[in-house]
Amino acid sequence: MEQMNNKTYRARIADKLLAEKLDAMGAVLIEGAKWCGKTTTAEQAANSVLYLADTDTFHQNMEMIDLHPRLLLTGEAPMLIDEWQEAPKLWDAVRFEVDHRGKEGQFILTGSAAPVKEKLEEIHHTGTGRFSWLKMRPMSLFESGESEGTISFTGLFDGNADFALKAPNHELGDIAFMMCRGGWPASLRKKSAAAAGLVAMEYYQAVTHTDISKVDGIMKNPERVKRLMRSYARHQGSQASLTTIAGDISTNEAERLSEKTISDYLTALKKIFVVEDAMAWNPNLRSKTAIRSSDTRYFVDPSIAVAALEMGPDDLIGDLNTMGLLFETMAVRDLRCYADALSGTMYHYRDKSGLECDAVMHLRGGRYGLIEVKLGGSSGIEEGAATLKALAERIDTDKMRKPSFLMVLTAVGQFAYTRKDGVLVVPIGCLKP
Repeated sequence: MEQMNNKTYRARIADKLLAEKLDAMGAVLIEGAKWCGKTTTAEQAANSVLYLADTDTFHQNMEMIDLHPRLLLTGEAPMLIDEWQEAPKLWDAVRFEVDHRGKEGQFILTGSAAPVKEKLEEIHHTGTGRFSWLKMRPMSLFESGESEGTISFTGLFDGNADFALKAPNHELGDIAFMMCRGGWPASLRKKSAAAAGLVAMEYYQAVTHTDISKVDGIMKNPERVKRLMRSYARHQGSQASLTTIAGDISTNEAERLSEKTISDYLTALKKIFVVEDAMAWNPNLRSKTAIRSSDTRYFVDPSIAVAALEMGPDDLIGDLNTMGLLFETMAVRDLRCYADALSGTMYHYRDKSGLECDAVMHLRGGRYGLIEVKLGGSSGIEEGAATLKALAERIDTDKMRKPSFLMVLTAVGQFAYTRKDGVLVVPIGCLKP
């Protein structure tokens, strides 16, 4: 066990959420992709820490966990247990300690993967009533300091939706770089753009070569994983079926991957928080329309898709169709971070007629906002506004609230403003929770 030391720290949206959960529950489990900042965020709130992945103490800690697990839990509260999935037996020990002490805010657990199936059998209690769960993602642009935060979703849901403001001076090349670099905290500390971009590529290499196999103990062919992730990158923001992905992967390939194999690989990628699909939104409509229930395909960060496609900022600028698809992944990442701060959830809407809304931010209590994601330009904004108004017209406001706002979220633009028809046009560099 070690005492915490102070270090330079960039504030995260999860800081406030973690503090609230520690006030309410005996233990908090922070989950999320590797390198997204879980441990560093947890360290800010912890008074002691047990690093289970520390090679210097790993074997000794594992032996003590088998024999006397409670002896490892004597640090000052809140105590951080980092990478808890390495020793799932600690789960029950933490639960017992929480019950025995009868106090909130005793433990913080972090994990970048779910325990393998064999180790899950070592857990005998669910943790209901003792544990709270907190999901962290790579940094939003507000957290990385690249959004000025002049437009808040809190304000929009409170009715402050009439504005005209100057937007940050981001150009398309700036956005392309941010997409390639991703929201990995380590990339922000790099001294050069080239070094920052390498962080995402190294993450992708770690996923394809080791991490995806560790999650269930089944070795997977790295080249197969790469082919799958390339296909997934091409289908960002779509509801592509396993059959479609299998066909895409097998184009010009001698070996066809089965849908079962693809499903197993995607399950593993979800367990290590690389993939986070969006659920379908199911509102009350004025007329009967079949709503598509398939989840929408997304990586947790756009840089993963960029790395899988072996692209860089200049490649994205030269292929605006692909950049538009991957910008949606970036926008959804940020929107999810902001929704978390408001106890909300992000959804996607698509119906049988082909009407589609990129993002629906839905809060507890029933308030919601409709969002279309576009790179920018007058034609893209007009198209997005038309979609939003068409969907808003279909919603039965006798059975549910009307939308709190309709927003076209753009990559670039000189201004954030409210149009005459009430639709908001907001560059991504203006947003905050």
